[in-house]
Amino acid sequence: MIITGKKFSKPSLSRVKNGDVILPAEVQPEERIRLDLYLVENHPEFNRSTLQNFIKSGYVTVGGEIIKKPNYELIKNSIPKIVLQVPEKSLPEDVKQFLIYEDDNVLVINKPAGLLSMAKGEFTTEPTLEDYGLLVHRLDRDTSGVVILAKNEATQSMLRRQFQDRKTHKTYYAIVDGHPKLDEALINLPIARNLKRPTTFMVDPKGKPSETYYKVIKKSDKHSLLELKPVSGRTHQLRVHLNYIGCPIVGDRVYNEKSKADRLMLHAGSLEITIPGSPENIRKTFSAPLPKEFESVI
Repeated sequence: MIITGKKFSKPSLSRVKNGDVILPAEVQPEERIRLDLYLVENHPEFNRSTLQNFIKSGYVTVGGEIIKKPNYELIKNSIPKIVLQVPEKSLPEDVKQFLIYEDDNVLVINKPAGLLSMAKGEFTTEPTLEDYGLLVHRLDRDTSGVVILAKNEATQSMLRRQFQDRKTHKTYYAIVDGHPKLDEALINLPIARNLKRPTTFMVDPKGKPSETYYKVIKKSDKHSLLELKPVSGRTHQLRVHLNYIGCPIVGDRVYNEKSKADRLMLHAGSLEITIPGSPENIRKTFSAPLPKEFESVI
């Protein structure tokens, strides 16, 4: 009797089973890392969002090739040369042309409309107030007027505390559409963030207490020049209050979309504050004249 073994359909498999052939160890997948995460590890001076923007803008090369995808995958054990070319920042204009006052501790300037107070993200190529000194308080980009900066951290802390404790006195000037019903009044209306448009604010009974004193200085057929003295310091307070009473600020692209002016007609005219002095602190009031464009409107 002839006995035959089981016939394998795959001879190569039979050889493996019999031990004639040894398979290599299982090949491990190559470890990979995203380009943006690699940059986060190697450039801790920037956050991930900023680095992703650099990649998308073409400031990163991988092996000499520009890569614009933050999720581009790199093989960890064979990463080619990666170069991050940080974009150059625009130099700020000479502060002397804006200078109101300067000593060893503070710098007071007449901020032009269009200059950012601080970078919106971690990095910007635009000049900001922070290029001139340590930031104490802010004005909206399109608002001009008096801004005080500190030259050292001790002064910065002292000045900020005065703003927080409402020991500063600020006076603004605004050109608004129309004429308020009263030539002089106190607007006492709470303000809260507009949840439908999170970058804006609105009058809301559940908001934070907000007070603005106004006085009509001059009128034309269509506009009024107002003197404004905010008692509180809420974000967009003046703009929201004036819009609510039916007299939005001319040039306000957020709360007065129909206005065609080239800039926001809001100016920080004066600031009363205590600054470090020798031998004791000094109370001073700094002022900036109305911009010429205000005259052309009113």
